[in-house]
Amino acid sequence: MCAIVGWQHTGAVTLEPEVLERMAESLNHRGPDDRGSFRDPSAGVALAHRRLSIIDLSQASHQPMKDRRTGTMLIYNGELYNFRALRLELEALGERFESAGDTEVVLRSFVAWGPACFERFAGMFAIAVWDPASATLHLARDAMGMKPLYYLPLEHGVFFASELKAFRALPGFRASADPLAIQHYLEFGYVFDEHRTMLAGVRKLPPGHRLEVRAGKVTVEVAWFTPGTPDRSDTRGESDRVDEFANLLTGVVEEHLIADVPVGLLLSGGLDSSVVAALAARQAPLRTVSMGFGGSAVDERANARDISRFIGSQHSEVLIEPEDVKREIAAGAWVFDDLFADWGTVTTRLLYRRCREMGLKVVLAGEGADELFGGYDIFRVPQRLGLWQQFRLYQKYAGRRHGKLFGQFRAVLGDYLAMSNADSFEAVRLFESRRQLPNQYVMKVDKASMAESVEARTPYLDRRIAEFAYRTPREWWLRNGENKYLLRALARQRKLLPAQASGRAKFGAPLAASWMDDDTSFRAFARDHVLGPGSQTRALGLGKAMEAYFGQGRAGYRFPSGLSLFRNLAWRLLLLELWAGHYLTAPGQ
Repeated sequence: MCAIVGWQHTGAVTLEPEVLERMAESLNHRGPDDRGSFRDPSAGVALAHRRLSIIDLSQASHQPMKDRRTGTMLIYNGELYNFRALRLELEALGERFESAGDTEVVLRSFVAWGPACFERFAGMFAIAVWDPASATLHLARDAMGMKPLYYLPLEHGVFFASELKAFRALPGFRASADPLAIQHYLEFGYVFDEHRTMLAGVRKLPPGHRLEVRAGKVTVEVAWFTPGTPDRSDTRGESDRVDEFANLLTGVVEEHLIADVPVGLLLSGGLDSSVVAALAARQAPLRTVSMGFGGSAVDERANARDISRFIGSQHSEVLIEPEDVKREIAAGAWVFDDLFADWGTVTTRLLYRRCREMGLKVVLAGEGADELFGGYDIFRVPQRLGLWQQFRLYQKYAGRRHGKLFGQFRAVLGDYLAMSNADSFEAVRLFESRRQLPNQYVMKVDKASMAESVEARTPYLDRRIAEFAYRTPREWWLRNGENKYLLRALARQRKLLPAQASGRAKFGAPLAASWMDDDTSFRAFARDHVLGPGSQTRALGLGKAMEAYFGQGRAGYRFPSGLSLFRNLAWRLLLLELWAGHYLTAPGQ
């Protein structure tokens, strides 16, 4: 159930059915299996849904779904992993169900408990509920931001959608880039503001938040999920902590395997995906898929083969060539509409396409472990983060292209330091898991998979795993010279992996920036876009820097200039130019 769009307005104007249909049509890739819509012009509400059928493939789980007693209407994008437990709880209250899926559980949970139901949900979701009794539209996003939800407040109403591209179907809408968002993108590679998007005026609902719309206006926006803090009163030792973690993760993986269609797992051969694969393989026969890159030293397929043999999975391999990336990069800028510069944007989409060709409609992935369990070197920060230490941290996040955003970064970091009682590890983890993860890495997973009509599930980002991570102190994640210590200890103690695998270091990034230096045709392609007449690059005053890079082979300015890595900047500007060609023109141009 993978695409939602809609509108709640003042009643003074109406939304024509064909406009709603065009909005939904733009998101067909997210839900090609079924479609539905609901309009009540007198109440000023319109909802549309596109479905990727995963659980209960019958029409009993068709959306929009209506509660017969109250008239409450639901459209829902995602999966509710604890739906079976909630269904039993609702049945004990007297509820009777007409379907076997999770959608009806979401609807009846809202009818029974109102907006408080979101606090009971363990899943990934973007939800819209129309409550006719109070004439209120409720929107909510999952705790860790695994599913996107964008909204556009206008004078005559509030539109919402699963992707930015749906707003281009609105009559009179002229997309323009948000200048501050472009600054975020060029320095950090993504927009770390909780609400801001690349398109001016379009907002995103932050992870773990909900809002209410009445008479075409946002009247309430609140957080329903707040990350916990380390429990210093917990004096348990390693064995007890590993037992709790193992039982929790085993149960979460089991729930993530529930589907009425084939399920696979992306296996890199690294620790994170390998642990999930090992737990999954102990519960049912498992299909695993790994990816390699032609013309690159980055290739983890041998490691993945070793893990597959050890756990007994049915294993497949996908090889991505540079030519594949060149063919797909322009379309990729359309797919990743709220732009980010992760090197794996295009290759990840190609991987999900291969999975779908193999017949896999659901794929588990290992995202989230590094951000929650302290897997990056950036977590090894001083206990005290003074002004200089905060600036050095900013430099690392800004990829050595830093300059204008330190004040904003410091304000966000300051909030997280206050939330964590000045614990620097916790503050970094909050930035990683509340800003970087939902606005970049998870959006790469969601949009790359949905572009190919595949549902990606990320067990480490289940809110119950996140809550365990947040309440576990730093010393259990960075211990004995290892990062992600409890995850490694779990793998060793439960003998999930070959002995060497639990201590394996993190491997490199999948798409080498050096392609712009090493591949002549790719470099010419990038130069023509970045330095083309009327380019975003020239408008931003970066034309001379890029002329120096492409024409003179200069790697960058000398320290301490903010523009120190031109190759990094050139990649970001290339994606920006391709994105602008899609989104900053009128529909049909």
